[in-house]
Amino acid sequence: MFRSSDTLPVQPLLDTGAGSDDEDRGRRPYRGNRRGSPLPPASTSRASPFLLPRTPTTATYDPQHPTFSRRSTMRSRSPVTNARLDARKKYTYAAFFLAVSLVSFTVQTEIAAYIQHDLGWNKAYCMLYLTHGSWVFLFPLQLAFLRFQRREQPWPQFWRRHLMLLRTTAQMVERQELELPHRSSAAASHSPWPYLVRTTALVTSALTCAGLSWYLAVSMTTPSDLTAIYNCSAFFAYAFSVPLLKERLRLDKSVAVGVAIVGVLVVAYGDGKGSSGDGGLPSNSLRLAGNLIIGAGSVLYGLYEVLYKRLACPPEGTSTGRGIIFANTFGSLIGAFTLFVLWIPLPILHILGWETFELPTGQAAWLLFLSVVVNMTFTGSFLVLISLTSPVLSSVAALLTIFIVAIVDWLWTGQPLSAATIFGGLLIILAFGMLSWATWREMTEDEHKRREVDLSGDEDDDDDDSGKDDD
Repeated sequence: MFRSSDTLPVQPLLDTGAGSDDEDRGRRPYRGNRRGSPLPPASTSRASPFLLPRTPTTATYDPQHPTFSRRSTMRSRSPVTNARLDARKKYTYAAFFLAVSLVSFTVQTEIAAYIQHDLGWNKAYCMLYLTHGSWVFLFPLQLAFLRFQRREQPWPQFWRRHLMLLRTTAQMVERQELELPHRSSAAASHSPWPYLVRTTALVTSALTCAGLSWYLAVSMTTPSDLTAIYNCSAFFAYAFSVPLLKERLRLDKSVAVGVAIVGVLVVAYGDGKGSSGDGGLPSNSLRLAGNLIIGAGSVLYGLYEVLYKRLACPPEGTSTGRGIIFANTFGSLIGAFTLFVLWIPLPILHILGWETFELPTGQAAWLLFLSVVVNMTFTGSFLVLISLTSPVLSSVAALLTIFIVAIVDWLWTGQPLSAATIFGGLLIILAFGMLSWATWREMTEDEHKRREVDLSGDEDDDDDDSGKDDD
């Protein structure tokens, strides 16, 4: 218990240069500073390598390790600025995918028309099955792109994190909430895949019926009726968005949708040539039946867009990258459902003689392959566009292809554009600009409100913390 008086340590317990009044006598100070600490590192120029005097605790600014406070970080930008930056980022991605979808849809339309009319391979359902079934490749292509971006990461870790991202996003989609349940809760172990299977079946059925209506009505009514009625899906998308997406009925959006539909009607009927096709005017009863079929298809296509946004897209506030990844993943689910389920009508149509199953050969086969690839590109871009913006904006943006296809036909065939086509196309462009501005303003307002809620929550937390410190 007692140290022998004749036994002394090899090194002194105190530094010889320390005064007798040193309040830190006998203490061993911390060597170096913590990361982000305002204190400079302790000097190492003292004689003793073990005991160093404490450096004066005067806070100095270190440019390599600046100090931050929670409140100063949160107040570095106003809510309006943050909202505009988030909306601008989302709109930048949306603009890119809009451009890709417009170009790919135009190319796919021209190739499909050439295959059906010039090469004579007119197999409506088979083409629909092949094009929609090709969407299954969206997931592996996206996975390859993401893997190339993170090629330095080990594959097991990359795959595990990617699956976790998809699972958590699917839970967000099912719950329509940004915050996920705690890992220890029962809700966290709930699998979202049964919900995705049911949603995929519902959305794919609406899409397939809408697509089939176009192929059925193409020989029953006039091309102008077909174009005008089917592209009214933008109106039905807005009509379904109000009850299903709880979207506010805004005057600027309603006017923009109305102007777009007027533009479509001008393109279809303005030149006076659309009332009859190349093969003559169909009978009134046949034309009425065709218009009813294509009208039902227009309603179903608008419903498909809204159902996809409501049931298969992450809630508002989800990061842009997460939304893009899940949109392409759901597109692959639609392709898988098409391949494994919707092949059933093929033998039925063949037996009944309504559409003989026959694969294309030669030039038609190569062009069909190119059409399938381009359609897959359009679908991936269009699904991302709906996920980032709204079904209404995406529908009106799709109407731009009417004017673009007319311009391509003019450049390809040399047939000049009519005044009705030009005027109607300008109306569609005007409507798209009006709707884009209205959507941009609405997104900015929503982000602003969300930021205000977040900041008010942070201020409440700070007040609670300060109250605890006062106690």
